[in-house]
Amino acid sequence: MPSRDVVAVGSAVIDHLYTLSNLPEPDGGAFVRDHTTDVGGVAANVAAGLAELGDETGVISRVGADTAAEITDDLRTRGIDCSRIRSGSEESSYTLILRGQGGERMIIAGGQSVPNLRLNDHDITYASDAEVVFTSAYAPDAAVSKLVNARERGEVSTLVFDLAGPLSELEGRGTAPSTIDQLLSAVDLFVVGEVAARSYFGGVEDAVAALARRAVPRAAVTQGETGALLIDGDTVTEVPAFDVNTADTTGAGDVFTAGLIHTWLLDTDSVREAGRFAAAAAALSCTADHARGRLPTDADVREFLANH
Repeated sequence: MPSRDVVAVGSAVIDHLYTLSNLPEPDGGAFVRDHTTDVGGVAANVAAGLAELGDETGVISRVGADTAAEITDDLRTRGIDCSRIRSGSEESSYTLILRGQGGERMIIAGGQSVPNLRLNDHDITYASDAEVVFTSAYAPDAAVSKLVNARERGEVSTLVFDLAGPLSELEGRGTAPSTIDQLLSAVDLFVVGEVAARSYFGGVEDAVAALARRAVPRAAVTQGETGALLIDGDTVTEVPAFDVNTADTTGAGDVFTAGLIHTWLLDTDSVREAGRFAAAAAALSCTADHARGRLPTDADVREFLANH
């Protein structure tokens, strides 16, 4: 039996959330109405979402010494294993999340700790002992390529990849296009949003066609408040989003991915059931501020679905 359900590899960072009077135009300005900080990052968010759903999770990441205690204390409080998080002397990775009054956002990343993440043999052994390994394009190319090679050798049994950003944003810090090309032949679940789909595939329809052509076993193309398209072999299933009173959409995509892993990979839900669960989990996460302001439990999601 695996020692844990999921290992998430990649970014565990500090999020600085600024609520502004307006999102400024070039050469324009804005006033900060509110400023808060929290632990974030795609790997940390997906792990936290899974832990709240009841799954045993661990994180492999690199953090700066200045934020190591804050990040690991937060994740351990959520029941996440942090034994493979190491710290270095470089500047910690962080994100600046700029949010306008209407909920529109800009996200800016910085810091070198996550780009400096490299996986050693102990990390691969740790990841191989999990039922599912998750990573994203915000993890450095050296780490993702090593996971892809491990999946090709059968050391990793199930690999999930989220193409979390456009190629221009990933250059020099994230996954390279050549590794994404290789990954499409090895991945078990590929997740991509609209913006990243336009950058790598050319658009949503192009992404669906390419993923089917490459025979990716399972994939999800997310479209924000429109919903998502789930690809299961040669079948495409439309999953509409749920209408809720939205406070903040930050991190909703990470919760959606956690929901898919929880039901589609760790459980035996059908593609439609898994999609509805993931969409409901993401919707619930949008009803509170911050990426992890409301991470729903399995019971929360199923109660919501029973009423919708």
